[in-house]
Amino acid sequence: MIWEFNIIIVFLICILCTGVLIPKILLVSFRKKLFDVPDERKIHHNPIPRLGGFAFVPVILFAISYTIGLDYLLNKSFVISYYGDHIKPLMFCMSAILTLYLVGIGDDLIGIRYRAKFVVQAFCAFLLAASGIWMYNMNGFLGMQFLPMWLGMPITMIIVVYIINSINLIDGVDGLASGLCAIAFLYLGVIFYIYEMYVYVLIAVAGLGVLLPFFYFNVFGKAEDSKKIFMGDAGSLTMGFLVCMLCVRLSTIKYELPFISNYNPFILGFSPVILPCLDVVRVVLRRVIAGHNPFLPDKSHIHHRLLEIGVSPKITMLIIILFSLFLMLVDYFLSNKLNVNLIILLDIILYFLFCFAIYMIRKKQRV
Repeated sequence: MIWEFNIIIVFLICILCTGVLIPKILLVSFRKKLFDVPDERKIHHNPIPRLGGFAFVPVILFAISYTIGLDYLLNKSFVISYYGDHIKPLMFCMSAILTLYLVGIGDDLIGIRYRAKFVVQAFCAFLLAASGIWMYNMNGFLGMQFLPMWLGMPITMIIVVYIINSINLIDGVDGLASGLCAIAFLYLGVIFYIYEMYVYVLIAVAGLGVLLPFFYFNVFGKAEDSKKIFMGDAGSLTMGFLVCMLCVRLSTIKYELPFISNYNPFILGFSPVILPCLDVVRVVLRRVIAGHNPFLPDKSHIHHRLLEIGVSPKITMLIIILFSLFLMLVDYFLSNKLNVNLIILLDIILYFLFCFAIYMIRKKQRV
């Protein structure tokens, strides 16, 4: 019951503190006129604060640090010993999200060039790999198994930067990025709890705890009542990193926990982010084929396509989150039955069938 108590404490602290802080952030945003101003790419029509992510990292660090400190104060020897075995990844992870948080604050307030953000993301990805969380085993993906450090660590850095930006770029509809991250944290937290990897459960429930109050204000808050808020880069970058860190950690546990040998950890780990990752690939390929800069924003993401055929923003968010959940469940149940590459291929087929269905509806509307 010790770990269950810690999990509940972290979750409640994150929900309560974020629920208290976001109204204060809204108040400061309106007093200082810190808004996300509408333009031709955005679907909102009123200036809306984009500083919701300012609450995330301080609350997560407080909740986890307080819980660990409480365990030491009460001298829970078994739990303290467990923390000692995971102190390096925990400290490096906290350092990385603090770095991303500061860069996100700068971007939300004054703007930062994407090249500078890319360099910072690569540095944080290096911190994750240096902590011991890196892709030393691909579990059969593209025919690869064990990787040497000189190859596995760069691959890890590429994956981290890729996933962070995938989640950041899909943050175009109210509740979409936060909803996708929330179900990812829930899924990953349950898996880690089953495998008794409790430090990572605490991180997952902390992420889920800060996202739930934000989701309420982001989706159900009304701009006319000064209750609506966006997470901004301070939120999307840090949540993307935490999700990615948990995904990478889960994807490499097969040989640490032999009793899960029937399941492919690569599929278990990365199924929560397969939808935003595939969407970025499609969008980048489309821009390159059209001769456009792949790094410049446009309105070609999957949520833009749904909006174009007349689906409301809330329904668009719900459809994409449910489709992502569907892919996660399919991957989970097939991860002990099919080859990893066949499962990834199936995900790609299902994603493009989804996009094709949207295209056919759009084409029919134009006739």
